[in-house]
Amino acid sequence: EVQLVESGGGLVQPGGSLRLSCAASGFTFKLSAMNWARQAPGKTLEWVSHISSGGSVTLYADSVKGRFIVSRDNLKNALYLELNDLQIDDTAMYYCAKARWYRDTSVSERGQGTQVTVSS
Repeated sequence: EVQLVESGGGLVQPGGSLRLSCAASGFTFKLSAMNWARQAPGKTLEWVSHISSGGSVTLYADSVKGRFIVSRDNLKNALYLELNDLQIDDTAMYYCAKARWYRDTSVSERGQGTQVTVSS
């Protein structure tokens, strides 16, 4: 059974940074591409970032490009998302998700999420 547990969310001021983590289990993590997604209050789920199984290829939504950095540690079965220069509009529940294949941006198989709130 795929298990994904996100952590690292919190309250941060505009312009601040956070680092989200996702602990993965129940599947061969090093062989799986992964995604991050987010859902703001009253809005639909939004894909944020994708990383290939080996970590060499990363993709970002235009809304976060240049500010967020996705990475992974296949020895630790861990996925990360570094959030920089956070803005009010970045407030959302953030989820990590197992991609079905390379460059797949589906987020149906995801964890419970970690809340990021950007506020002054």
